[in-house]
Amino acid sequence: MTSSDGHSDLSLPWLIAREALPGATAWVVGGAVRDELLGRPTADVDIIVEGDVGAAARAVARAARGPAFELSDEFGSWRVMAPERGWQIDLSPLRGGSLDSDLALRDFTVNAIAQPLEGGARVDPHGGQADLAACRLRVVSPRALADDPLRVVRLVRLAAQLALAPDAQAIALARASAPAAAAVAQERVFAELKRIVAGDGAIASLALMDAIGLTAAILPELHALHGVDQNRYHHADVHAHTIEVLEQAIALQGDPGAVFGAAHAAAIAAVLAEPLADEVDRGFALRLGALLHDAAKPAALARREDGTPTFLGHDRIGAELAREILTRLKASEKLKAHVAALTRHHLRLGFLVHETPLPRRALYRYLRATEPVEVDVTLLSVADRLATRGRKAQESIAKHLDLAREVMPAALQWRAQGRRTPLVRGDKLAAALQLADGPELGRLLGEIDEARFAGEVTTSDEAVALAARLCGRGGH
Repeated sequence: MTSSDGHSDLSLPWLIAREALPGATAWVVGGAVRDELLGRPTADVDIIVEGDVGAAARAVARAARGPAFELSDEFGSWRVMAPERGWQIDLSPLRGGSLDSDLALRDFTVNAIAQPLEGGARVDPHGGQADLAACRLRVVSPRALADDPLRVVRLVRLAAQLALAPDAQAIALARASAPAAAAVAQERVFAELKRIVAGDGAIASLALMDAIGLTAAILPELHALHGVDQNRYHHADVHAHTIEVLEQAIALQGDPGAVFGAAHAAAIAAVLAEPLADEVDRGFALRLGALLHDAAKPAALARREDGTPTFLGHDRIGAELAREILTRLKASEKLKAHVAALTRHHLRLGFLVHETPLPRRALYRYLRATEPVEVDVTLLSVADRLATRGRKAQESIAKHLDLAREVMPAALQWRAQGRRTPLVRGDKLAAALQLADGPELGRLLGEIDEARFAGEVTTSDEAVALAARLCGRGGH
């Protein structure tokens, strides 16, 4: 462990804790030890302390010059954070009366390795180091997952994050405990789910969730898409299609230039990298929108006379369903509104394919309707179209991509410029036309803005004249 005087900056919280607690009987445990063995940077350090945890936390906080506070959990844990919030240290009391007893209560062997805070040999009673070397994920005990079913979600996340393969026992125990994950505090579930969906192994993680029955427990709406057939323009059922849409969305997030060209790649990437809410960015929200965009298809399913399925209104119903799902997961209003808007508008670009080249007024209406997800939902529509490879797929995909490439520069510009100063203020227009404040005035202001976007009016006088014509007062 090294810093400027021989210790690694990546281990700075570990170093600070060691210097703040000389002579303490304490051990670094869990992810920090595991990640050090893997050569992975970590900003979070967990320490178990024999003795007064609060006093130890305050000592660490003084050394770090950051805040310390007690966590609201049953274990009497404390958290110390860096002044700039770049790392954190969680301190917990020793459980079970001994280090071996404490480690036996942990979830996976790779997280049940301890190292004395002051240095020395690692304590590894369950073979976690050997499991790391073998890329294997094993439970510490047969009760590990049943004791806290959230650990089933964590199993999925760690398997992908650390490239570890759960062994047969872990899979069997996960299947047995997965249904109970539905009763876990949903904010805890969402914290793990965010890391799963945002991770590089999201597709494999979702497959593992399905295999162990976890999707049915924590995302039953996604599980319900299995076996829902679609029309001849689709090559897959709704669930397989949804996973492909997510796969395409991830590819677009990683390389937007592959579809939209190098000229717009950096601007699109910058939009997706913007922080949104709940400690996630717009790129994560795009992935979540891909997962939920067709979630209402089972509810909207109807059959034509020939038996083919139709899902009229699934975009509208889906927006409401997305809100319900994210409300259950304790997401913020901002994230709920964003994903609901993606779901509500994911079909809108496809409806415009037959209007190409797109008139400026039609483009305006698209941007106005989809704001503030005009860039994001354009990406989602492309991912959706690329994952729809049934009848006439090549022709349909080509037309859709051409339209998306036409719309994207305008969407980026629309987002970048924000709300423009209107050509004429509402009070001025009302006075000029002797109108009362109300819906009619709002309609006229909208018509002016649309005409301005189309290049049909450019001055306040032209705006007033247009409004006068629209309300039958052409002589004014």
